[in-house]
Amino acid sequence: MRWFVGTAGVFMWFALLASGASAQRTNMINIDASLRNSIGESEKRPVIPTQATTRRPSPAAEQSRTDGTLPSREQLNNGTVTIITAPVGGAYAAMGADMAAVLDDGDNLRVLPMLGKGSAQNLIDILRLRSVDMGFALSDAVEFVKTEYNVPNLDSRVNYIAKVFNADFHILARKEIATIRDLEGKKVFAERNLSYASLRNLFNRLHMTADIDSKTDDVAGIQKVLAGEGDAWFGPIGKVAPLFRNIKNDEGRFHLVAVPYDKAIQDLYFPSAFTSADYPNLVAPGETVDTVAVSSLLMVYNWPVGTDRYNRVAKFVNALFGKFDLLLQPGRHPKWRETSLSATIPGLQRFKAAEDWLAQANQTQAAETKGLREADKAQLFNEFLEWRRRFNR
Repeated sequence: MRWFVGTAGVFMWFALLASGASAQRTNMINIDASLRNSIGESEKRPVIPTQATTRRPSPAAEQSRTDGTLPSREQLNNGTVTIITAPVGGAYAAMGADMAAVLDDGDNLRVLPMLGKGSAQNLIDILRLRSVDMGFALSDAVEFVKTEYNVPNLDSRVNYIAKVFNADFHILARKEIATIRDLEGKKVFAERNLSYASLRNLFNRLHMTADIDSKTDDVAGIQKVLAGEGDAWFGPIGKVAPLFRNIKNDEGRFHLVAVPYDKAIQDLYFPSAFTSADYPNLVAPGETVDTVAVSSLLMVYNWPVGTDRYNRVAKFVNALFGKFDLLLQPGRHPKWRETSLSATIPGLQRFKAAEDWLAQANQTQAAETKGLREADKAQLFNEFLEWRRRFNR
C-alpha cells in the first residue's frame, strides 16, 4: 500500500512535469508567433530617419550656399592670367598696370600684374612658379640663366609674345674711362636683379673680368660712383632715363662710356647710341656715344597647345594684339610707342598663339589690299569708258 502511494506520487509528478512542459512549449510557440507578427508589423511601419541616415547636401550645393552670389571659381580661374613685372617705379610695373586697365574683360579675361624683382629672376619665375603665366624679361636673360644654372634647351622652353622696347647699355664713369675695355679689373656697380645678368654676359663674351658689386642697389651705386667710391655703374635701361638725365655734372667729370659693336656680341645685342639730345649733362653737344642695346620682351612658358594654361594665354594674346591701339593713347606708358608686335628675336621662338594671330592679320590685310586694287581697276576702267563715250572713241 505504501509502495502504491509512492509509485502513484511519482507518476503524478511526471504527469505534472509533462503538462508544465507542454504548457511552456505552447507559450513559447505563442511568443514566437507574437514576435514574428511584431516583426512583420515593424517592417510595414515607416522608418524615422536619424542623423546617420539623413542625406547630406552635395559639395556643389554646399559651396553655393556658403558662397552666395560670388562669381564662379572655375570661370574666374579660366579667365585670369598673371604677369610678373618689376619693382614699382620702372616701366615694367607701369606697363603691367596699363594692360590690366585696358585688357580686362569681366569674367572673360582678367589680367593680374605681379611685382617681380628683375629680368633674370622673372625668367626663373616663369619657369618654376605655378602662379606665373608670363612676364617681362630681357632677351639676354635666357643666356644668363642657361649658363648660370646649367639649364639645357632653355630657348625652347620659353617663348616671347612681343618685343616691348629697347634697353640700352648705360655705363656711367669718370672721363678717363673711355671705353668698356678700360673697365678691366675695375670696380663696377651692377645690381643683381637689374643689371648683373647683362654685365656678366657682356664680360663673358668680351673675355673681361672686373670687381662687380651686385649687392648695392642702383641709386646707391650711382651715388658711390659720383662720390669716387667706385669706377663705373652699369645698367640696361630704356632711354631717356630720368635717373641719368638728372645727374648733376656741371664740372664735366663724368660721361657715358662707349660700348663698341664687337663681333663677339652681335648675335646677342644690336647697335645703339646716345646723343646730347638724350643726355645733355653727360654727352657733349654734337657728339655721339656708341653703345649696344638688348630687346625687352614679354615672355611666356612654352605651354603645350590645347592645355588650359595655353588657352588662357592665347585669350590674353588675342586681347593684347586686338586692342593694342588703346595702349598708345595718352595716359599710358610712353614705351608702348616703341613696342613691335611683329619683331623677330634671334634665337627665340614666338608663342604660337601670337604667331597665329599675326599670320591671320597678314592674310586679312593682303585680302583687303587685293580688294582695293580690284576696286581701283574697276574705277579706272569705268573712267576709261566714260572718256570714250564723251569723245566718241
